[in-house]
Amino acid sequence: MSAIACGSVLVSCSSDDDGGGSSTASVTPRPTPPNTSNFTGTPPSAIASAASSIIASASERAESAAASLEARASEFAASVSADTARAAATAEKQLKDVQGSGNATSEVSMKGVPTAETGGLRAVLVTITNTTDETASYAVQIDFKNPDGKVVETKFVGEENLEPGKKVTPIVISRQPVEPQLTAVLAKAQRY
Repeated sequence: MSAIACGSVLVSCSSDDDGGGSSTASVTPRPTPPNTSNFTGTPPSAIASAASSIIASASERAESAAASLEARASEFAASVSADTARAAATAEKQLKDVQGSGNATSEVSMKGVPTAETGGLRAVLVTITNTTDETASYAVQIDFKNPDGKVVETKFVGEENLEPGKKVTPIVISRQPVEPQLTAVLAKAQRY
C-alpha cells in the first residue's frame, strides 16, 4: 500500500511543469489588450457621461429661467411702454395750445445717455423737478434736430401729480438712424 501512495505522490509531482516533462494541466493564455491605434475619438467614461448629463440639465434649467426672465421683462416693458405712451399722449395734449416754450422750462433739464449704454440708440435723460410748493403735473416736448436745424423727430414725456421738491427722470429715445448726428432740444415744458 505504501507503493500506491508513493505512486500517487509521483503522479502529483509529475503534474508540475518544471520544464522537463509533459504536463496534464491546461494553461490559459493571458488576454492581450486591444490595439487602440485604430480607435478614433475618446471612449466615454462614467464621469464624462455624468458631467454631460449635468451640463445638459443645467442648460435646460438656464434656458427655462432665461425664457421666464425674458417673459417677465417683456411684460414689464409692455407695462412701462403703456405707461410711457399714456404719459406722452397726455403731455402732447397739454402742450397743444401752449404758446412759446411754456411756464416750466426752468424746472426741466436734459442729459444725453451714451450710446454704449443704449445699444446704439440715441437717448436723453429728462429731469423734471417740482420747485413749487404745491403738487403739480408736467408736460415736456423734446425735439431732435438735424445739423441743418430741422426738427426730424418730436417726443413727449410728462409726469402727473409730482409732489413739491420731488423729481422724476424719464428717458426719451429717438428712433432715428444714428447718422446724421441729431441734437436734442427742450422745445416746451408746461406745468399744469
